[in-house]
Amino acid sequence: MAPWPEGVARHVLDSVDSTNAEAMRMAPSLVGPTWIMARRQTAGRGRRGRAWTDPPGNFAASLVLRPEGGPADAARLSFVAALAVHDALRQLCGPQLNVALKWPNDVLLNGGKLSGILLESVGSGGSIQALVIGIGVNLAAAPDAAVVEPGATRPVSLQGETGLSVSPDEFLSALAVAFDDWQRQLRDFGFAPIRAAWLARAAMLGETIIARSGTTETTGRFDGIDETGALVLTGPRGRQVIPAADVYFARS
Repeated sequence: MAPWPEGVARHVLDSVDSTNAEAMRMAPSLVGPTWIMARRQTAGRGRRGRAWTDPPGNFAASLVLRPEGGPADAARLSFVAALAVHDALRQLCGPQLNVALKWPNDVLLNGGKLSGILLESVGSGGSIQALVIGIGVNLAAAPDAAVVEPGATRPVSLQGETGLSVSPDEFLSALAVAFDDWQRQLRDFGFAPIRAAWLARAAMLGETIIARSGTTETTGRFDGIDETGALVLTGPRGRQVIPAADVYFARS
């Protein structure tokens, strides 16, 4: 495995309410990129304020960055994070692992939700002082499917699906290296190679999906993401670009 990225700090905590919350508290005192991992979260959270269940042995960590640019630039780092999770899993478990990416922020294993990514930021006036990228991965156990909202992708765990055992510490090391590699590509070459790599790993590309945002629901063929990372669907009303939504697979 490649060495830990130069200039990137890490803090490993026994217990915390939420790694994202702790990252926000620590952000003002940090001088560079920092990973904060907890062996246990007591109040983990996902997108749109949803609870994130975090049994022992699962991975919960947040990366604190001071990104250049505005909110749109920061949002592209969610694709970097997804690629990093994907590649860390393949690096630790082998290229045969059936892992794919689901827009906007999920990583799937055998079609089930293995990982979620949550971005939060601190800033004002269109600038971002600190960006926190929270990543949860069901390494050891998945939450009960009964707690998942109707129509959502079924939760799975790495151990439950494959029998493979990966520790949070092992995963953090692989993830930090993969994230650093993809972030360098974004910095040096822009979003185009990130977009291409994400699409090459995308679930349900070319198939029918459902995008829900508030009370609006759009069904159409998943034709990819545009240069901003927005979802592109083609349906009865033609091509539609959707910047934010929850995605459901029509076959679920």
